[in-house]
Amino acid sequence: MDRKIEKKNWTPKKIATFGLPTIFVLLVFYMLVFGDKSSKLNVEVDKITISKVSRGEFQEFIPIMGSVEPIKTIELSSDEGGRIEHRYIESGTKVQKGDPILRFSNTNLLLTILNNEAQVNRASNDLRSTRLMMEQNALSLRNQLLNLDYEIASQKRVFDREKTLMDKGLGSKEAFENARDQYLFSQRRRDLTVAQQKQDSLFRLTQIQALETSLAGMQTNLIIVKEKQDNLTLRAPIDGHLTSLTAEIGETKNPGERLGQIDVLDHFKVRARIDEYYINRVEKGRMGSFDLSGRSYRLSVDKIYLEVTDGRFEVDLVFAEGERPEGIRRGQTLHIKLELGDLEEAVLLARGGFYQKTGGQYVYVVDPSGNFAIRRDIKLGRYNPQVFTVLGGLEPGEEVITSSYDTFGDIDKLILKK
Repeated sequence: MDRKIEKKNWTPKKIATFGLPTIFVLLVFYMLVFGDKSSKLNVEVDKITISKVSRGEFQEFIPIMGSVEPIKTIELSSDEGGRIEHRYIESGTKVQKGDPILRFSNTNLLLTILNNEAQVNRASNDLRSTRLMMEQNALSLRNQLLNLDYEIASQKRVFDREKTLMDKGLGSKEAFENARDQYLFSQRRRDLTVAQQKQDSLFRLTQIQALETSLAGMQTNLIIVKEKQDNLTLRAPIDGHLTSLTAEIGETKNPGERLGQIDVLDHFKVRARIDEYYINRVEKGRMGSFDLSGRSYRLSVDKIYLEVTDGRFEVDLVFAEGERPEGIRRGQTLHIKLELGDLEEAVLLARGGFYQKTGGQYVYVVDPSGNFAIRRDIKLGRYNPQVFTVLGGLEPGEEVITSSYDTFGDIDKLILKK
């Protein structure tokens, strides 16, 4: 008996025809709704730098270059100037304080000394003459007083005699009056002579005091001028090395003109130029360090020159006690790390080329699998030439791409290819 065969609606061919497109559509829909829509870029691991975020001590510092200089330098110059007659020593010689270096001749100074000596002698003679005249006047007035006293005594006897006769009615009135007038006149003349003597004495005393003051001033000037004569011999003001001497025999030098230089080479300092951006942060006593011959040495800021030239200011640094390297020489260049703050604990990220692109706003953080890196916003704080401090967005132990981001554009995800 034959059986009726029912026709199938979903044959394998039909299922293949309609099922595969449906699955494809569903897959696309899933990817659109639930898939990773971030932009991606393949990056070769060996062409980037990956740094680990860490926690450690942060020291803010700036790199500067310093030049070794003598701890003290004295510029040589002559107070008087003149024609150079003799050079006692040559440049490069070690000198002791007071050693003669140059001798000058100065005709004008010699004439000034002779003129001052003549003035002193003239003033001294005037003083002696005035004193002698005062003594002579005093003797003359004393002689006048003696004569007047004798005259008054004689006239008093005449007056007393005439007065006695008048009282007895025996004398002449005219003779009495003449004797009285002569006696009174002599007394008044004596009083006038005494007053004149006092006045003359006061005048002479004032004159002598003025002459003495003038003479003392002239003698002081003479001493000063003679000291200037001593200055015609230029001497070393300190112990040190005469590193330069720009003076030849026969040359004429003006007062104050630079003649040479003496350096104290027993100790040294370091002169460094720093960008004016840091002028408010560099303080006296700030420490710095440098490496030389495999050893690190410490020094400190001793003096700050606030004048800014070409966008930089200068500082002097001195070596810490016992920290001066052996064999260091004048003019030697040192690469110094100058500290700007104290040590502190912080989350640290190595510096790299990424900062030029991002300004520290974001970085690419490597996934723990190491297969990709995701862009993440961060916040950076202070920095030194080696590391940044991290204020937010990163944790110690995470790994970050710190090389240049110039080829990444605005990609959200980097696929790391090994």
